[in-house]
Amino acid sequence: MKRREFIAGLLVAASLRQALAQQPAKVHRIAIVTLGLPIAEMTETSSLPVFRAFFRELRRFGYIEGRNLIVERYPVQRPTGESTRDALRSKPDLILAVSNSWVQLLKPLTATIPIVGLMGDPVGFGLVANLAHPGGNITGVSDAGPGVESKRLELLKEAFPQASRVGVLTTRFPGRSPYREQQQEAAQRLGLSLLAHRLEGALQETEYRRFFDVMAQEHADSVFVGGEVESWVHRRLIVELAEKNRLPAIYPYREYVDAGGLIAYSFDQVELWTRAAGCSAQILNGASPGDIPIYQATKFELLINVKAANAIGLTIPPALLARADEVIE
Repeated sequence: MKRREFIAGLLVAASLRQALAQQPAKVHRIAIVTLGLPIAEMTETSSLPVFRAFFRELRRFGYIEGRNLIVERYPVQRPTGESTRDALRSKPDLILAVSNSWVQLLKPLTATIPIVGLMGDPVGFGLVANLAHPGGNITGVSDAGPGVESKRLELLKEAFPQASRVGVLTTRFPGRSPYREQQQEAAQRLGLSLLAHRLEGALQETEYRRFFDVMAQEHADSVFVGGEVESWVHRRLIVELAEKNRLPAIYPYREYVDAGGLIAYSFDQVELWTRAAGCSAQILNGASPGDIPIYQATKFELLINVKAANAIGLTIPPALLARADEVIE
């Protein structure tokens, strides 16, 4: 082979390699369905640690929004069939569903689009067959199940031994629910009456104010706040109303205590969202969601805000303070 032909061959090969290197990688599309959050907070630069953790973990696996990832966001005030169908319309490679409500709506509408859920007791609510091998098109992460409700009621009673009439701020009542059953059993054992006034409609400020007005009429002496996303969005208002009504309250997430709430017994949300991102990356890499075990929270922390206790004239027992993972003075 002549030298000139050899050099020309090298140049052609180099040009081919460069052209191949410049070809864009496959672009994946995911949809996020959640409640009541501004779209700006559902990003890698969010002020919310959970969203930062989710997108940074996806980045660690090589999935980066604006490069090889398209993210569609559907934040609404209430899960509905219409908003669910909107999320399905573009046929995303997967849907991140932030709450049981979304997974329940999505499940009958698609058996092919993978769903990564952030769920509570997915087996108890009939969303999957079992945690180790969920089957179908649903996987994701879960809290520790309804047993944690009993623990929170026990901690409320320990912090405020005089408690007898507990207002339950939740959208889960009424109807059969593993969480409700655990609450009722724990309440009976602890000598507590649960005052369940179900939140209804679009959960705006007026609905939460109405809840506390009803609790005042029913002589509630304390409050148990459920783990719904809707209430988490309104956490500052809930904390403010609990303090205004001088009601000791126990919360499901540390963000309530960060906002001035009294007590939280919480799993590590950042860990769960990081795990959800790992599930998503496996699916984008070709794994079947039904073969990916659902991760269940194992790490919990007890947080007590002494400043909030002082504001309502409550003295937290020293033994409980000694067990807290974090005490806010």
